[in-house]
Amino acid sequence: MDITTHQTSIESVILEVPDPAAAVAFYAAAFGLGDRVRVRASEAPTTGFRGFILSLVVSQPSTVDSLIGTALDAGATTLKPAKKSFWGYGGVVQAPDGAIWKVATSSKKNTGPATREVDDFVVLLGVEDVKATKQFYLDRGLAVAKSFGSKYVEFDTPPSSVKLALYGRRAAAKDAGVAPEGTGSHRIVIGGNTGPFTDPDGFVWEVASV
Repeated sequence: MDITTHQTSIESVILEVPDPAAAVAFYAAAFGLGDRVRVRASEAPTTGFRGFILSLVVSQPSTVDSLIGTALDAGATTLKPAKKSFWGYGGVVQAPDGAIWKVATSSKKNTGPATREVDDFVVLLGVEDVKATKQFYLDRGLAVAKSFGSKYVEFDTPPSSVKLALYGRRAAAKDAGVAPEGTGSHRIVIGGNTGPFTDPDGFVWEVASV
């Protein structure tokens, strides 16, 4: 496929976990994202912050509470309790496999009955050099949707696709409520219609199996 003339899409996020059966059960109960989250067995050494946040953007606070509630019931732990802030309402939890999930909305008030609908699923990579990594992805055919200098970049993907964003590693860790230090495997693979390649921060892409 000529990635310069086709919009890059991310079909799934593959989490590498020690217990795939337990992870499948957790994600089905917690968020219900279907095939967009896949798991595979891995015992690759990893410590501390793995350098990424999986972010679910929803329409209102009651949906944030619903998704975080089922995640906690299924075995997640709280990193940041859901609360209002100047930008909206949200919280951060850590799955039993160690992946960090943020659930947030820009709305501060409920406008209807609670749902479990996710508007956007974003893979937020915490990187050492936002500008250099942005250029790496531009060179591979991705287009920028939003950019705030060297602080934050969001790439343009089809509406049904998982979205990709870049953030400085320390800023991402702060957003997640964890220390920025970490070593070893990221324990994540991005499956899309481009690749295979490994980006400057060691995040691995592979061509998604259909």
